This record gives sequence, C-alpha cells and structure tokens, in this order.
Amino acid sequence: MEQFPPLVTRAQAAARQAGFPLTREEAGPGRPSACLPDVGRFLAVLAAGCMGGRIGELGTGAGIGAGWVASAMPADCVLITVEIDEPLARAARELLAADSRVEVITGDAFRLIPSRGPFDLLFADSGVRDPADFGVLVSLLRIGGRIVMDDVTPEHVLPPDSPLRADDIKRSFFTSEPRLTWTEVVLPDLRNSLLVGTRTK
Repeated sequence: MEQFPPLVTRAQAAARQAGFPLTREEAGPGRPSACLPDVGRFLAVLAAGCMGGRIGELGTGAGIGAGWVASAMPADCVLITVEIDEPLARAARELLAADSRVEVITGDAFRLIPSRGPFDLLFADSGVRDPADFGVLVSLLRIGGRIVMDDVTPEHVLPPDSPLRADDIKRSFFTSEPRLTWTEVVLPDLRNSLLVGTRTK
C-alpha cells in the first residue's frame, strides 16, 4: 500500500472534493491535473535538502505538490506557491494554513513569482509554453538551484507517429538552456516522466 504524508492525504481529499483531477488520464488533453505521487516523492527528496532555502511552485492546484514539499522541507525553509484559480487557491490556503513557512498566493505566477526569488528549487507546474518565460524561471534560480517540470511522456511510450518525438516543447526548453545541467527522470509507472535541471551559471 502506498504511504503518503498526512498533509498530502488531506490535499488529495480536498482535490477530490473540488473536482480537480488526480491523474493525467482523469484530466484529459489540455486540462491540468494534480501532482502525481512519484513526482511528489521526487520533490520531497529535493526539498529535504533545501536548508535555509526558498522554494517556489507555479500552479498550486489543490495543494498536493505543496503538501509533499512542506512535509519534507527543513524547518528553516519557506515555500511560496501561486495558483491562478481562486477556489483552488482557497482550498490550498486552508489546507496549509497551520504551516507558517508556506505562503499560498492567488494570481498569475509569472507576474508574482519573480519578485519573490531567488529560489533554491522551482516546481514549474503551470503550463509554461514560451521559451522566454522558461528563461525567466531559470534566472530566478540561485546557482545550484533546481527547476522541475512534470507531465512529460517518456519517448518509449509515444506512438511512432507522435509529433512529440521530434518536437517536445518541455524537452526543448531544457535542451536549449545553456545555464542548466539537466536530465529526464522516468517515473516507476514507466508512463510518465519529469525533467530536472540544475543551474550552473
């Protein structure tokens, strides 16, 4: 049986109540979904090492990813998470209200996050689609800071005629960004992966 931090379990229940999809399959094409458990565990591993650090999340959803991060990050770390959907932001704010290290902000993450950096870890979960926007996010990282993007499909499960084989916008972001050393991490389900990069210059 999968084990989840209590905060994550409560966030999953809140997502269900709000009608927020927990998986990419539930969401369907073009609709956001919650942070998957294996993505959450990966984020928790990175957050646990952010001693005295600052973590940013673009796209709070109902607070599942934030729950993983807050459950693992050190006591002297802070998390700033931004959600544009007011009902979802309200649900996440209520969920995380007891943790003074966490700030849930309602609004456009690309307008609000830049003034809150620099960051040791950024989870870009808000549908970044513009290379210039991705470049801004990398600029917000400290040297040695990491950026994570999920909702990537491993190449080995893509149909032979999938356009993503030749042009996947998220992979293109990481490939073309000279300030990052990066890799793709295939999750245990072998159907989903994430990209993680460390700013080196």
